[in-house]
Amino acid sequence: MGFRLSGIVRKASFTSSSKAMEVPKGYLAVYIGDKMKRFVIPISYLNQPSFQDLLSQAEEEFGYDHPMGGLTIPCEENMFLEITSRLS
Repeated sequence: MGFRLSGIVRKASFTSSSKAMEVPKGYLAVYIGDKMKRFVIPISYLNQPSFQDLLSQAEEEFGYDHPMGGLTIPCEENMFLEITSRLS
């Protein structure tokens, strides 16, 4: 059993290089979990009910202040990957 992650681009690098931090048009950077791993996801995920639940959790925990520059979502990486694999 594997995960299909065709809609997610994982960015493990946190370097200051502008190329490493670029987000393609139609995508959004999100930071997940305690280690703040960066993922780039399609903006179409924002309309999905399961992803909107994650956004509600983020709003409750962080409000609208996201110091990383992208959206911070307070969930475990495994849970995030499971939810987004169903959206792909």
